[in-house]
Amino acid sequence: MALKLSRRFFVAGLPLALAACQSQQSGVIQAGLTPLADGTPDYATAYAPTRDGGFSLPGIKYQNFDPQYLRQTVFYPSRYPAGTIVVDPKKKFLYLIQPGGRAIRYGIGVGRAGFAWNGEAVIRYKREWPKWFPPEEMIARDPKLAKYKDGQEGGPRNPIGARGLYLWQGNKDTLYRIHSTNQPSSIGTNASSGCIRMWHQDIIDLYDRVSVGTKVVVLG
Repeated sequence: MALKLSRRFFVAGLPLALAACQSQQSGVIQAGLTPLADGTPDYATAYAPTRDGGFSLPGIKYQNFDPQYLRQTVFYPSRYPAGTIVVDPKKKFLYLIQPGGRAIRYGIGVGRAGFAWNGEAVIRYKREWPKWFPPEEMIARDPKLAKYKDGQEGGPRNPIGARGLYLWQGNKDTLYRIHSTNQPSSIGTNASSGCIRMWHQDIIDLYDRVSVGTKVVVLG
């Protein structure tokens, strides 16, 4: 009798297990990742070294980071419509809102003490391998940056990195950006001068998903 009961429960539970597995694979694919045989994300491929725009990008040693900062689809009910970017500086997450109460979540680095900001903005410009212009305030703090007052050409050593999303409020440039970083260890920390940092591989994924005019909400 016990054997029959176990089989009955196994058969009854099989559809639920399959549904859970399919849901997991769907979430992995939604996040732009390839599912492994067990349905988990293939992060080794997602964060592998790559070529982009004629430049070589190093791989991310993702095993050294808290898994919560790896790109993934999560349950995230929000009052904002799908396509909105929501940044949570405290938790070091950036969410790209998806339909059905879900979001693609990325790990980020944010502003250190004295450089944090919050509010709403929109993406006014998108740039691949953009030139970097250090703000006057940054040059004042670090005079060595004066050599870049006319801009530092795009490339892996450029602080903006592979992609830049330029945040404006109305007709005013906030001077804050969502961009990649040549300091991958800063993800999950307060390290920037207010900008939102992402791994190269993640900003490339996000860049391809959003358009000019996308709303960005930075939580307080």
